[in-house]
Amino acid sequence: MKRRTKSTNSALSATLIRRPIQRMFPLFLLPTFVAFCIGFVYPFGKGIYLSFCRFTTTSNARWIGLDNYIKAFKDASFVYAFKYTVLVAIVSLIVINVLAFAVAYALTRGIKGSNSFRTVFFMPNLIGGIVLGYIWSMIFSGILSRYGTSIVLSTTYGYWGLIILMAWQQIGYMMIIYIAGLQSVPGDLIEASKIDGANGWHTLWHITIPTIMPAITICTFLTLTNSFKLFDQNYVLNGGQPFVFMADGTVIRSTEMLALNIYNTFYLNANSRGTGQAKAVLFFVLVAAIALIQFSATRRKEMQQ
Repeated sequence: MKRRTKSTNSALSATLIRRPIQRMFPLFLLPTFVAFCIGFVYPFGKGIYLSFCRFTTTSNARWIGLDNYIKAFKDASFVYAFKYTVLVAIVSLIVINVLAFAVAYALTRGIKGSNSFRTVFFMPNLIGGIVLGYIWSMIFSGILSRYGTSIVLSTTYGYWGLIILMAWQQIGYMMIIYIAGLQSVPGDLIEASKIDGANGWHTLWHITIPTIMPAITICTFLTLTNSFKLFDQNYVLNGGQPFVFMADGTVIRSTEMLALNIYNTFYLNANSRGTGQAKAVLFFVLVAAIALIQFSATRRKEMQQ
């Protein structure tokens, strides 16, 4: 009887506590919701509307339908920037995640000074993209000047310069995520594999990697989206240069990624801002679709493991 009374009193107390919270919930939610609408929903909707308009400022927008999207698809520089961005994203995805996992795996082997190494590897992630771009621009200029060239005059050097810069900045962040995943691997599984005669490679490939699939999912998602959204480093490092003249007379920047292409379209010519806005909408749809496909694929692999 006493136990039933105690349980009833606990349930009653929980109900009395929840009631005022439930009544006041809209009041606490309202400021955040209003800020979200002002800071995200309205600009996002306005941006979609402007992508169907010709404008120089938002106050003189004039509806023109799908013309901006047609111009965007016909723009050779936009198509080239998309292909170039995909190439950068694929290579950086592999390089960053392989090196980040290798560093994380080495630092979880109990080596001396591992905490200091973790701090050192993570520090580049704290530096802003513009600062990193200037730093590496000076480094590459100092190295390449010995061979009579410059990073802004070579498509090859510009490409690998972006890969090196991205890897240097992001490896430390991905390393932290992989370390968290490696530390969550049950020790019993490792011991059982050793008893069964598995060597280090088999243990890594068949036990460790399948166990840390959630960490791999997160890291590949972040690396892929960061690669597609890259702007600061591309803008500062080489500005998309050098220029290349196509057979039809079109001039493109050979190391220009999508975000920089949208920026140049929008700001270099006031009459093409509608086209730049259409490219931005296409860019959002593209990144969202690729991110969702990648996330779904890795999550499915994670569930299979």
